[in-house]
Amino acid sequence: MSITGLLSFPLTPFAADDTVDVDVFAEHVSRQLDAGPGGLFVACGTGEYTALSLAEYRTVVATAVRLAAGRVPVFAGTGGGPQQAREFALAAADSGADGLLLLPPYLVRSTPAGLVRHVRYVAGATPLPIVVYQRDNAVLDPAAAVELLDVPTVAGIKDGRGDVVAMLRLVTAVRASGHPRAAEFSFLNGLPTAEMSVQAYRAIGVDSYSSAVLCFAPDIATAFHRAVGAGDDARVQALLTEFYLPFVALRDQVPGYAVALVKAGARLSGLRVGPVRPPLVDAGPGHVEQLAAIIERGREALA
Repeated sequence: MSITGLLSFPLTPFAADDTVDVDVFAEHVSRQLDAGPGGLFVACGTGEYTALSLAEYRTVVATAVRLAAGRVPVFAGTGGGPQQAREFALAAADSGADGLLLLPPYLVRSTPAGLVRHVRYVAGATPLPIVVYQRDNAVLDPAAAVELLDVPTVAGIKDGRGDVVAMLRLVTAVRASGHPRAAEFSFLNGLPTAEMSVQAYRAIGVDSYSSAVLCFAPDIATAFHRAVGAGDDARVQALLTEFYLPFVALRDQVPGYAVALVKAGARLSGLRVGPVRPPLVDAGPGHVEQLAAIIERGREALA
């Protein structure tokens, strides 16, 4: 399965009684689909995978699958310990998901070979295609990346580390491996606010990326994606200067704002997505005001 384009990572809305608000989630996903993403990745990092019960997870995945109706692939997050990852992978398959995003193992650090063993273990639970998310305690080396080609259901690698040189080594090792699946294997830029690194990653052959901004300002996210693809450097620079750089500066002020600030942005757009679940903390009123001003500046740059 080839994964291309601008990728959506929807939020998971919570109601006042701390249940998943399915109606708001459906509205949110519908808005995301209207923006024309290359795929939906639900119940992942932005969707607070680690805060969901198995029943909530099934509801989120099944709802996204129903709304997508085959127009774009729906990937579901899974991860944690190996047994938990297998359990949620099976639930994703039962709920109709088209693939999985395998998040790093819970707390445990190992070697690249150990990570491949973990991937094989989870892959053994379901035939769904898997994208392996490398970040934090889950780091591949070139040999491990090539070994993943021998796992038939592993469709690609999503990078959340931001080491462009290390990522170049993985891409080069896979593409030059001579493996029958080398050309179709996908590489995704999965850094927080990936727009900041899009140009560097495109230079090493990684064109697809996730966009949290798509969750609350799809007009800005899609305009930026079009500008990058068209080589419109002036518009890219304007949006980086007026929107993305200030947004990232605000996001970096508080740990967890990679999710909480995105939820604040969605609320500003009129979606009742509710709060984040612990241990994350919601954006403070002053930061929400700053975010509103940044969004306004971004839209002015679009004009």
